[in-house]
Amino acid sequence: MPDEEWDSEEALPDVSGLTPVRSLDELRRGTTERERLTPAAALRRYFGYEVFRPLQGDAVNSALNKRDCLVVLPTGGGKSLCYQIPAACGAGMVLVVSPLIALMDDQVAAAREAGLNAVALHSNLDEENRRAASQAMMLGEVDLVYASPERVMASDWVTRLPNLALVAVDEAHCVSHWGHDFRPEYRQLRQIFDRIPNVPRMALTATATPQVQDDICNQLGLRSVDRFIGHVDRANLVYRAIPRHQGAKQALAVIQRHMGEGGIVYAQTRREVEQLTATLKKAGVQAAAYHAGLPAETRAKVQSDFVNERLDVVVATIAFGMGIDRSNVRYVVHANTPKSIEHYQQEAGRAGRDGLPADCVLLFSAGDLVTHRSLAMRDGPLSPDRERVLERQLREIGRYVVAPICRHRLLTEHFGQPYPAPAQGDAIVNSSSVEDNCGACDICLGETKELAADLALLTAQKIISAAWRLEGRFGPGQCVDVLLGRRTDKSERAGHDRLKVFGMLQDVSEATVRAWLDQLIVQGFLALREDGVYSFLLHTEAGKALCRGEGSVRLGQIADRPTPARAERKPKSSSSSKSSVTTDDAPLSSQDQALFERLRTMRKQVASAAGVPPYVVFHDSTLQAIASARPKTIAAMTAIKGIGERKAARYGAAVLAVVQNES
Repeated sequence: MPDEEWDSEEALPDVSGLTPVRSLDELRRGTTERERLTPAAALRRYFGYEVFRPLQGDAVNSALNKRDCLVVLPTGGGKSLCYQIPAACGAGMVLVVSPLIALMDDQVAAAREAGLNAVALHSNLDEENRRAASQAMMLGEVDLVYASPERVMASDWVTRLPNLALVAVDEAHCVSHWGHDFRPEYRQLRQIFDRIPNVPRMALTATATPQVQDDICNQLGLRSVDRFIGHVDRANLVYRAIPRHQGAKQALAVIQRHMGEGGIVYAQTRREVEQLTATLKKAGVQAAAYHAGLPAETRAKVQSDFVNERLDVVVATIAFGMGIDRSNVRYVVHANTPKSIEHYQQEAGRAGRDGLPADCVLLFSAGDLVTHRSLAMRDGPLSPDRERVLERQLREIGRYVVAPICRHRLLTEHFGQPYPAPAQGDAIVNSSSVEDNCGACDICLGETKELAADLALLTAQKIISAAWRLEGRFGPGQCVDVLLGRRTDKSERAGHDRLKVFGMLQDVSEATVRAWLDQLIVQGFLALREDGVYSFLLHTEAGKALCRGEGSVRLGQIADRPTPARAERKPKSSSSSKSSVTTDDAPLSSQDQALFERLRTMRKQVASAAGVPPYVVFHDSTLQAIASARPKTIAAMTAIKGIGERKAARYGAAVLAVVQNES
């Protein structure tokens, strides 16, 4: 219909309050351009926090100023906010490269719950949803796009995204040959990024040594990079490294201290996973196995049940965990020694993501290190470089499990940082000159004690002497029997009961002798030789020298005390102005604990109705704050950290109903 001219005498309509007509370019950018906000305002509105955690704000500002940056923050340190806030500010679309479908889907759900428009591109999407997501992206109607590295490399769709403000590479350690989880597809991303030179790049990971940090920056082509390296220590985690003597029983003891709570138990092989799962089920534990040998649909169900809190315990190989974003995992047990400190930090770090206390228990045996070597060479000899890396990794994790030194200190210093962490703004000091009792590991809690130097030397000499006299023809078990003075058929046939070393440690428990033997293997005074299914114990040149009084040795011993209690919260400071509303430093009263459990039930119900994992609705720490503060209005709820405007509007009535019923 042709436009009609206005009669000059007719009064014109008042258009002062109408929205101006947008340009064609604005129409092409879509109909949902986000309001421009400051980072602090976006943090408050969408995520319910008053202030950023350390380095989060720095990373956000770097992205908004179009600078490349590397962000290394420990698990639970809030890496996702570093790239979500630029999108929430209205800076434009953010592309997030993420390694796993489950991880992408959970993060999309969490972003949508906060009020952001997010999509994921992966192989599980049906054609209709894939087309809808692609159309929304090209119209500029999306704040966050999550995609795998393989999807990013497919064709040139990334270069055609409108208003792209940032590309973020999550789990960036996967890009590094030196990293603990190398993934070749990550190393191809730079060729795509170089085609969008005006878009800043952000690389994020939880753990990276200085060498890995340099490799990440190089492989992703980060330019004039800003490095934001958080302190690696997780003060809410209680670390224990305990000699394994009855692994299933020891794992069960940890689980029973956390009945009804979520936990992960890692085992080294598929067979061990199946056996341990069966043992736990027989003991009445709600547990399921997870490993690469199971059908994909079985693995998907186990993962879904665990994330959605329909399953308490998962027993798994390292194939499980990277895509698990459940925040209230209260314990992680390693039934075997991991193959590197990096792996251990990443896997143990899946506990306590919500900042509440969590237990991390590692059950070790020197034989685990031998198994790792065998598995690594299963497909043939390693290259010299890879063999050197493997030996370094095994040496480092071996030292961690046997050294009678604060576990928090060992982990922190492995990543090139001081322990304790210097206060913000303070100069880094020599960690040996300050009080370093963490109060959160078996060493500092007095559960594992170091032998005096002279006693450690004498004990080591006895054990090495026994191994020496067995002439490398027997395994560790026979050496233990000889030291304990056990008159077995094997000992009598071999004449071991007539050796001078026979019964030299008869007043010590078998578990302790086995632990000392493992410690001497890790320290290089003894060695294991594999021959088929058998292991033979050997003394080394360093062991011979120690028997001559040359050198020194350190030995630790489990203290004679009751089974360790579950992790307890340590006092910690809070930089949030909302902390006055919460009770981060105090345990809940019995009444508040009862309310917390009712809130957990409510959360599970609303999460099920919304089709999202419970932690996406509220973290346990937020529910604890609600239970303590007992808000009476929606406005009072928004004063609790972790509750943004959208969550308060969506779930406030349900929360208040539970609180009022408890009042």
